[in-house]
Amino acid sequence: MRRILIAEDEARAAAFVEKGLQGAGYSATVAEDGLAAYQFARTGYYDLMILDIGLPVRDGFTVLRQLREARVTLPIIILTARDSVGDTVAGLQGGADDYVSKPFAFEELLARVRLRLRLRGESAPEVTVLQAGDLTLDLLTRRMYVDGTAVELSSREFGMAEVFLRNPGRVLTREQLLSAVWGFDFDPGSNLVAVYVKNLRRKIGHQRVETIRGAGYRLNA
Repeated sequence: MRRILIAEDEARAAAFVEKGLQGAGYSATVAEDGLAAYQFARTGYYDLMILDIGLPVRDGFTVLRQLREARVTLPIIILTARDSVGDTVAGLQGGADDYVSKPFAFEELLARVRLRLRLRGESAPEVTVLQAGDLTLDLLTRRMYVDGTAVELSSREFGMAEVFLRNPGRVLTREQLLSAVWGFDFDPGSNLVAVYVKNLRRKIGHQRVETIRGAGYRLNA
């Protein structure tokens, strides 16, 4: 199991990323400040680091610089503000391998994590194909099959399908789906889940995604 270090001081964001990575088959550890992140990263225990720039005690730029000066080759994905081009450029020039802008959808971050681990020469995570009944989701090629027939899904539809296939038979709340597919900075008043559930039903079969009144949705495989 690949081990990922999450350097993030905002509790909600850290928990969102941690739970998502664990659900994707990774081991995840959270460091709440830059000093702890630096010390964890120096151990050689982790396979990849997700580094927020705005950390307390030591900011992300300092942590990145000190790790690279210490010849730590751990792949690092930095988290930056969406409108901060300067931070993104500085991070990449300072030795970061990739970046994700906040707010972000978890599927975007997960795709970059998988890519960085593959480029490093690590084996892919244990689970690369999800199955529930006659539904198959290939996480590497990002293709879905219904009874062996390929089905075209948009990026968001694929993200929602992945959440359902990781939790077959389990009731998922609207908030859980919003958080997993649209990111931690979602609008709780949005009707996106209902819209995308309708789209997904149209493509994989209406009977497969059941509405549980007052609770959420469940994949019936």
